[in-house]
Amino acid sequence: MSKKEKEKKQSVPEAKEAGAPAVEEKTPEPPKEPQEAPEVQEASKPDPWEEKYKALYDSHLRLAAEYDNFRKRSRKEQDQSYTNGKADAILKLLPIYDNLERALNQPTQDAAYKKGVELTMAELVKILTGLGVEIFGKPGDAFDPQLHNAVMHLEDEALGQNEIVQVFQKGFKLGDKIVRFAMVQVAN
Repeated sequence: MSKKEKEKKQSVPEAKEAGAPAVEEKTPEPPKEPQEAPEVQEASKPDPWEEKYKALYDSHLRLAAEYDNFRKRSRKEQDQSYTNGKADAILKLLPIYDNLERALNQPTQDAAYKKGVELTMAELVKILTGLGVEIFGKPGDAFDPQLHNAVMHLEDEALGQNEIVQVFQKGFKLGDKIVRFAMVQVAN
């Protein structure tokens, strides 16, 4: 140690004893290393687990939507097949209706026979109406190509435009489905 350093050491305790403010020697601090900024995850690199989760979630939603569509489609097909089966059964009964109608239009001397045919026809109409069948096509109705099949045309100024003059076969409708078009003769 050099003399100057010894004097400094001795002068510091003496100054403390005398009540004088002590002058502390500052020791040089080691150089600070540059502090690293806290690591921030880069936004450009998504988490692979998050990607996998999103992919699975998306596939789950798609599967649920496909199942819902399948369920709705199956229900609609089931309803349509029921309606189509019902319409097919009604279509097979229509020749009976036509024959009973022809029998009612024939003149007969037997009142009991005529009454029996009328009761049978009334029962058949009651059953058809109970099934939701609408019978259409009367003389005097307006011609509608969506409901009627015009097989004959008549020019008569006394009758209105597109008026049904004669009905050869009545039409039958089940809900919105046409089971059979009415076969008619149309005027003008």
